[in-house]
Amino acid sequence: MSQSDSLNQAQLSDTMIPAGADPFALFDAWFAEAQASEPNDANAMALATATPDGRPSVRMVLLKGHGADEAPGGGFTFFTNAQSRKGGEIRANMHASLLFHWKSLRRQIRIEGPLTEVSAERADAYFHSRPYKSQVGSAASDQSRVLPVRQDYLDRVTAIWAEHEAAGEVPRPAHWTGFTLRPEAIEFWMDRENRLHDRRRFTLEGAGDALGWTDNLLYP
Repeated sequence: MSQSDSLNQAQLSDTMIPAGADPFALFDAWFAEAQASEPNDANAMALATATPDGRPSVRMVLLKGHGADEAPGGGFTFFTNAQSRKGGEIRANMHASLLFHWKSLRRQIRIEGPLTEVSAERADAYFHSRPYKSQVGSAASDQSRVLPVRQDYLDRVTAIWAEHEAAGEVPRPAHWTGFTLRPEAIEFWMDRENRLHDRRRFTLEGAGDALGWTDNLLYP
């Protein structure tokens, strides 16, 4: 081993992801850095769902709420058309996985756990916080279903726009809602030289007053 290799090994000897950290606080710190540096959609995350027989699918969605107070036990919230493919899979199998990948920061966070649906009041509030044109587009979409020709969708958009333009908002479709993932595991990944990456997994263990996070380093 050359002297330069020895120096690099020394520089890589310690983990940069603190043991015993609060995973929600650590997420907040990394997310804040991503928001300051990522040019587009720092809150974009891959959402993986599966059918009851284990057939997976994945797509990008946007994080719209997070933290230790997001739900009992903490959570990460997104919104969707529940009649979509992901909505159908969620209804049938209320467990999912999230992945944040911030390429410029060379960091990833994986989160796993069960899902719960947000209240109608919260779904209403978020739906009507969106621009009018986004409300129209969501109300007009039969998400994930076959669209014979694009003009059919555009005609529906035009009709809904005209119907509700005076009111300035569109009634939230009953099938448009949100879900909060309550984490049972959160894994932080940091790129290191020579692919000697840094990984720490936080796992929720125990029950009642003894419920808490444990953590372990993982081989890259």
